[in-house]
Amino acid sequence: MRLLIADDDRDIAKALAALFEHSHYSADTVFNGNDAYDYAVTGKYDGLILDIMMPGLDGLQVLTKLRAEGVTVPVLLLSARGEIDDRVSGLDAGADDYLPKPFAADELLARVRAMLRRKEQYHTDRQEFEGMTLDGSTYELCYRGQRLRLMNREFQMLQLLMRSPGAVITTEQFMERIWGWDSDVEVSVVWVYISNLRKKIEGLGSPVQIRAIRGVGYCLEGSKT
Repeated sequence: MRLLIADDDRDIAKALAALFEHSHYSADTVFNGNDAYDYAVTGKYDGLILDIMMPGLDGLQVLTKLRAEGVTVPVLLLSARGEIDDRVSGLDAGADDYLPKPFAADELLARVRAMLRRKEQYHTDRQEFEGMTLDGSTYELCYRGQRLRLMNREFQMLQLLMRSPGAVITTEQFMERIWGWDSDVEVSVVWVYISNLRKKIEGLGSPVQIRAIRGVGYCLEGSKT
């Protein structure tokens, strides 16, 4: 799951990004409403967390523009203003939830999980393929009673593959969804993580394989493929 965090307080934005990364999300940060809109309109995010008070476009204006253009990505608004009228305005503008500052980290995470569950194209926390299960609540990969915990980006990569078995996920898609389009990480990192995942899947005794499509990307294949 990839999130966009927009808050003009850079310390808060970076702290939120670290919180979500620790909770096995990918997160990009921007610090003004204009950038928030430019990033969000690409459609590359599963959820947006927008502070209302930002320079340029404020959070409500960003939200209003996105909804007017048919962008349906879930949005959680954050604001130091907790008055009822402010909450109503945010929800009426198309927000999925509203959380006044200050807030507890656990509540923010819970609200984001709930928001993402309400997505029209919601994916369950558990993916299963050829008897192999990826558990989004424990970040464990399981096969015939054996289980192992995946690292953050390993989990996110395998989650993408298991949502669409047989479909090719390009290297560029992995980079964009997991590391972010402005990351300075070399694309070779995708191969390194794929190699690690292959070893872990094989170590469980699963027949599932990650097949490389030369010059394109990777797909998940089972014993009957």
